[in-house]
Amino acid sequence: AAGYAPVASTAFVTASGRAEAGTVVLARQGGVQLPPPGVWTLDPAHSSVAAVAQHLGLSSVHGRFLEFGGRVEIAEDLGKSRVEAVIGAASIDTGNGMRDGHLKSPDFLDVERYPEITYSSTGLTPAGPDRWTVHGELSLHGVARPVDLDLSYLGTGPDPWGGVRAAFRATAQLRREDFAMNYNQVVQAGISAIGATLRVELDVQAVQGERLPQAG
Repeated sequence: AAGYAPVASTAFVTASGRAEAGTVVLARQGGVQLPPPGVWTLDPAHSSVAAVAQHLGLSSVHGRFLEFGGRVEIAEDLGKSRVEAVIGAASIDTGNGMRDGHLKSPDFLDVERYPEITYSSTGLTPAGPDRWTVHGELSLHGVARPVDLDLSYLGTGPDPWGGVRAAFRATAQLRREDFAMNYNQVVQAGISAIGATLRVELDVQAVQGERLPQAG
């Protein structure tokens, strides 16, 4: 299993053709200790939800959402853990007011009709030491589609406010047309003003428990 050290087990098969192999326990291969099971609450003050799009086929435009929240439920059986997140679509910030206004318009996010972007996980698959693929459904611009997150776990530790925090980084690649955002402006043959794909980058701190402590 990816991310775990291999284990060998010997069993003797009798004439009946059946054998009892017992319980085989796999130890994690390298990496840091996993966070304790339970509910963890996303801390927006120490997290970021960012998106990167190509512009004119030359450079990238970086944006981020300023309003979001969510929770992680870590199960005893890690594969049954869950993630739920909600993002305020109108909180998009690219550092340019005119561009932000266009992104909020019906050409893109259409925030008046679809004020929230949501993500709900459906499963978790190991992908290496401290790495997993999170399977889930993203609802964006009124369209719900399956989206996988490439997740890296960065560790767990105490914070100065008496809480315990876990840190994660996740990325995903989205196609605008999959979410009915088909606006395009061709500036010259074969080159569009805005790229067809969007890279999502999440840097997340989650605090153990249902509530966030008073933090700075």
